[in-house]
Amino acid sequence: MDVAKLTIREIREGLAAKRFSATEVAADALQYARAENPKTNAYLLLSEDRAMAAAAHVDEKLARGEDPGPLGGVPVAVKDVIVTKGVRTTCGSKLLERYIPPYDATAVERLEGAGGVVIGKTNCDEFAMGSSNENSAYGPVRNPVALDRVPGGSSGGSAAVVAQGTAVVSLGSDTGGSIRQPASFCGVVGVTPTYGRVSRYGLVAFASSLDHIGPFSRTVSDSATLLQVIAGRDPMDSTSAFAPVPDYTAELNKDVRGMRVGLPKEYFKGLASESGDRIMAGVNVLKKLGVEVKEISLPTTDYAIACYYIICTAEASSNLARYDGVRYTVRSPKSDTLADMYRNTRGEFFGAECKRRIMLGTYVLSSGYYDAYYLKAQRVRNLIAQDFRKAFEEVDAIVTPVSPFPAFKLGEKLDDPMQMYLSDIYTITGDLAGIPCMSVPCGNTAEGLPVGMQILTKHFDESGMFRLAGAFERAGGFSV
Repeated sequence: MDVAKLTIREIREGLAAKRFSATEVAADALQYARAENPKTNAYLLLSEDRAMAAAAHVDEKLARGEDPGPLGGVPVAVKDVIVTKGVRTTCGSKLLERYIPPYDATAVERLEGAGGVVIGKTNCDEFAMGSSNENSAYGPVRNPVALDRVPGGSSGGSAAVVAQGTAVVSLGSDTGGSIRQPASFCGVVGVTPTYGRVSRYGLVAFASSLDHIGPFSRTVSDSATLLQVIAGRDPMDSTSAFAPVPDYTAELNKDVRGMRVGLPKEYFKGLASESGDRIMAGVNVLKKLGVEVKEISLPTTDYAIACYYIICTAEASSNLARYDGVRYTVRSPKSDTLADMYRNTRGEFFGAECKRRIMLGTYVLSSGYYDAYYLKAQRVRNLIAQDFRKAFEEVDAIVTPVSPFPAFKLGEKLDDPMQMYLSDIYTITGDLAGIPCMSVPCGNTAEGLPVGMQILTKHFDESGMFRLAGAFERAGGFSV
């Protein structure tokens, strides 16, 4: 048994055939994670007791002849901004270095209810703010494909553990590309579902109108299975949708002949050839499958970066106000007054990127600037969503790059926030519009660095997205 290569289906088949037990799979995954983690720093914590107890429960079900669930015995890692009862959740911040949540996120509850085995919490940019996973208070994550490169952010740890093989699937969060960009950089599948498709209950808030939970995996099928488990209405999250959840895995083997795919011209301007060549090779794979490809336009794309960084920082400023030294786990000891306690706690324990975004968000929400910045950004957001609605009247899906470039070197962009922010230029529009989107591997550069291809579909059409991605994978598109 090589846990680094197993899929969900292979684990289920192996358990049914009694080639191994869930306890053996969990023990091997934990052992492998302990050995490999020093190379990448992808895990902040391994939840060994919880994992072994969950695996034993799966084995007990199997012994009674019961179905252990669609994720029965599958090692799953969880980004450390998603709370886990009794297991430390830090959000990559010193502010929460001793925080033990009293409840599970709905997504975690559902995946464990389906037999999943949570083996650990993954490293991430502090409070999910970053594009490289270099903003964690516990050190950067290294890309397992090339250890001198970033894994992408903010869900870099969740992408890295799947690429490394220390987890079969993982959960990440996406606010402006934090699932798709790490998936692209690490050469794995990453899915951002429609806003409201997956409950955000238990996801520590960064920007509440943009935050999503979604899966990472090595195959399209595994992402479809995991999303099937965690999707659906949750009364604990008023923004979760009532829309029924279809059988995503049933879409994977369907013919895509005749599907219409749009290539937005705005997404290919200034694209580095090393990434652009791979995307066009992927598009050629789709054409050979009988997909109709046409150029389209999403004209408000040029305003997306400014729009996104006004809205997300405004919401972050509000959401992060709760970390004041009164609640949660740390408080500055250098305070004589209440105002000093607030100021010193936030000054000492927030990292530089969090401070930058809090200050920007506070500014755009302040008196005299709200209308000029925040309100105008919300209007632009509506125009971006309109662009997508119009596009989906003439195409079934949109294909774009995920990032202008492959994984960059550690430290390369840390001193230039604007260049770092521009790495999200192709992913933030999907979040602003609230539509489903995913990254699938699309070959490697001459240096061997992975390139991801992004697939976007209309609201709640994850089925069409998986259908196209599944056909692309079967046709060898992952290694074009």
